[in-house]
Amino acid sequence: MPSKEIEVYVDDMIAKSRTGAERITNLQKLFERLRKYKLQLNPAKCTFGVKSGKLLGFVVSEKGIEVDPDKVRAILEMPAPNTEKEVRGFLGRLNYIARFISQLTATCNQIFKLLRKSQPMVWNEDCQKAFEKIKQYLQETPILVPPVPGRPLILYMSVLDESMGCVLEQHDASGKKEQAIYYSSKKFTDCEMRYSLLERTCCALAWVARRLRQYMLSHTTWLVSKMDPIKYIFEKPALTGRIARWQMLLSEYDIIYVTQKAVKGSALAEYLAHQPIEDYQSMQCEFPDEDIMTLFDEEESINEEKWTLLFDGASNALGHGIGAVLISPKNQFIPFTARLGFGCTNNVAECEACAMGIVESRLEVMGVAFDSLSTI
Repeated sequence: MPSKEIEVYVDDMIAKSRTGAERITNLQKLFERLRKYKLQLNPAKCTFGVKSGKLLGFVVSEKGIEVDPDKVRAILEMPAPNTEKEVRGFLGRLNYIARFISQLTATCNQIFKLLRKSQPMVWNEDCQKAFEKIKQYLQETPILVPPVPGRPLILYMSVLDESMGCVLEQHDASGKKEQAIYYSSKKFTDCEMRYSLLERTCCALAWVARRLRQYMLSHTTWLVSKMDPIKYIFEKPALTGRIARWQMLLSEYDIIYVTQKAVKGSALAEYLAHQPIEDYQSMQCEFPDEDIMTLFDEEESINEEKWTLLFDGASNALGHGIGAVLISPKNQFIPFTARLGFGCTNNVAECEACAMGIVESRLEVMGVAFDSLSTI
């Protein structure tokens, strides 16, 4: 069934509707499909005509996404842990709702230390204070909103010597208030700490893009940071090293650097960077299908006659258009243009333009160039 009507998560099913008539129609389609495959539902677990409900451990409503009160109550009623197993159980419960807790590591730093191999399991006064503080925080958790299509995302990112932090937000309908979508932070590994500031910034941006891929792929993202990694990554081609790999990873996203104006989001990102989650997983330089596109020096192909493809795409309120120019070895220009019949970002439009040029050319080998970055 179309995902715009029914959402299925393993054994959880939701029939979505905006009106009463639409709800009846969608439920009828759902029941017909269930009868067809002889599936049964538990009436005790079915609810109809509700504006909010529990899904995958969270409460989803027209306001946004909230923490399930039952999960919060379970944490509030927990006694202080006395063993390593109980500490891991407590932190595991917090990890499930970590996206709602912007001060998780700062609050539970003393508790995290109990899991170190060289640290004895002693629940001291500092641990108890952290335990009580996190309970107090959970009495009023924030509401995260889903991103609205057509509006750009705002990514506040701060990079320090040992960690990074970010906050993903989006303006509301009025365009004056920013609403939180996701909080995240990361502690650099020992190897990543030895990177230069530029490399740490590029590494952090690549990690955030991979972590928030489901949001950033379908939206234009405004990046707010003290350093502009986009300028260094995309203005000049980096043919070797880690920068080149991060360059390829970030090329599929539509990221625009904007000046730092909003103080609130920037301050929160700065705080998260100072208090990162204990995530020591390194940022992998490798990425899937990296052998599909290979970078060569210009000297390797200067003597080979080849076709060249130039392309570009644009997306704005007036429409979405793409264009490509195929240049023969004899310097003959063959243009292609088309209009896209669906909404997309500038980055998607450029990808469509590249695909159109490759398909129309029907060539096995050619040079592809866009902006100032060339790939063979």
